[in-house]
Amino acid sequence: MEGSPIPVLTVQTAPYEDQRPTGGGGLRRPTGLFEGQRNYLPNFVQSLLSSIDLRDRQGCTMVVGSDGRYFSRTATEIVVQMAAANGIGRLVIGQNGILSTPAVSCIIRKIKAAGGIILTASHSPGGPGGEFGVKFNVSNGGPAPDAVSDKIYQISKTLEEYAICPDLRVDLSRLGRQEFDLENKFKPFRVEIVDSVDIYLNLLRTIFDFNMIRSLLTGPNQLKIRIDAMNGVMGPYVRRVLCDELGAPANSAINCIPLEDFGGQLPDPNLTYATTLLEAMKGGEYGFGAAFDADGDRYMILGQNGFFVNPSDSLAIIAANLSCIPYFRQMGVRGFGRSMPTSTALDSKWISLLKDGLWAVLVWLSIIAARKQSVEQIVRDHWTKFGRHYYCRFDYEALEPRTAYFIMRDLEALIIGKSFSNQQFAVGNNVYRVEKTDSFEYVDPVDGTVTKRQGLRIIFSDASRLIFRLSASSSVRATLRIYAESYEKDPSKHDKESQAVLSPLIAIALKISQIHERTGRKGPTVIT
Repeated sequence: MEGSPIPVLTVQTAPYEDQRPTGGGGLRRPTGLFEGQRNYLPNFVQSLLSSIDLRDRQGCTMVVGSDGRYFSRTATEIVVQMAAANGIGRLVIGQNGILSTPAVSCIIRKIKAAGGIILTASHSPGGPGGEFGVKFNVSNGGPAPDAVSDKIYQISKTLEEYAICPDLRVDLSRLGRQEFDLENKFKPFRVEIVDSVDIYLNLLRTIFDFNMIRSLLTGPNQLKIRIDAMNGVMGPYVRRVLCDELGAPANSAINCIPLEDFGGQLPDPNLTYATTLLEAMKGGEYGFGAAFDADGDRYMILGQNGFFVNPSDSLAIIAANLSCIPYFRQMGVRGFGRSMPTSTALDSKWISLLKDGLWAVLVWLSIIAARKQSVEQIVRDHWTKFGRHYYCRFDYEALEPRTAYFIMRDLEALIIGKSFSNQQFAVGNNVYRVEKTDSFEYVDPVDGTVTKRQGLRIIFSDASRLIFRLSASSSVRATLRIYAESYEKDPSKHDKESQAVLSPLIAIALKISQIHERTGRKGPTVIT
């Protein structure tokens, strides 16, 4: 801290109409919009900061991180300059701006911060022609609830000015504290650059039996693993935790350098895009594989020979085996959380949001070590005990938003109508009778907050389900997702292909939505 105080400026601006946050208080748009539209990023950041009551904002601590995608460094600098001008007293930032979404949540809770800003567009492409996003996590470490998102949006529609310290410069590469004297401030503004992994790693040590996992990865019967960070934020975490801490060979981890364009690949951990990992696992050399999305809250699990673990099965298996984790043996389990479209496989056994890719990988390794079974054996045992939930998701990506909106509008009118109730659909030898339809809304059991329009549900009399949902996307692209699920108790019928089992349901979905006719598509972009 030296020289004259840094000026705090008020800049006149005009509101944008398209800054409504989507799920979790996040705004995701084409990178060119953030880069090229005057004040587009400052407007949203000001709206976000102004959504925090002034008495809570003044002098508070916030966390800032990014997944390292293109435009992250510029955006981080703007966030720092605006946080200082808006009265934030202290920022905690990952070194070089890098922090995974789970790490941001961890740090928020650890230091009792007022919230955190995460610069990411999740699994969307990076680079100048890709997408950029800003997410807001609140003081409990979780995504901003709808009430906060709505408040941000209302502020954004009437915004006329924002506050910024354009001369404030932070060295993101230097660990430690940096202090800045600002005009009209009684206390200096502080920025603390922290190791991106340390605090999160320390939390993991309190949850898992690292010695048990280390023995699995290094012992005489060593489990060979293959972990693909997909050139997103998870690279440093994978190397520090799985390689340095738990002893997995360095070549177990691939694509571990965060790149602005994710190496030209889409950082979406599924069978369509994580092809490098899938091909390696099909060779049979590795017994466990995993991939992560750009910011680390999504993951994919593969077993030997490319055995795919459906994410819904993965969550249910984790729930059924948490006694393998020391923390849960001691503390017990209060509940599990899933999104509405996620398979009801979890419900066969038993409220918070669980979205942490590396945490899930460590749980899986703990289960393998404790049960001394392969990934495939664990999954099949689970099916035998609880039955198999055949589950599939079809993504129609990069749709024209108006087209996607009208498809959903017309579909809602159709299924909510009285004539749709008890309707029967015959597909081949299968007959499905509609038992319930709705536009799903969620009532938070803690604070009573109602989250509406979370997707259209069709539930059939045999408990099969179809769900239609518009995914959070940019203003120029939309993703319409169709989820299909069917339950099978008979173990002799657990070896079928999911798409074969679910094809009658998919046929119904395509018939009533007319998505192919209305979009000109012949099929989905991604099937998972």
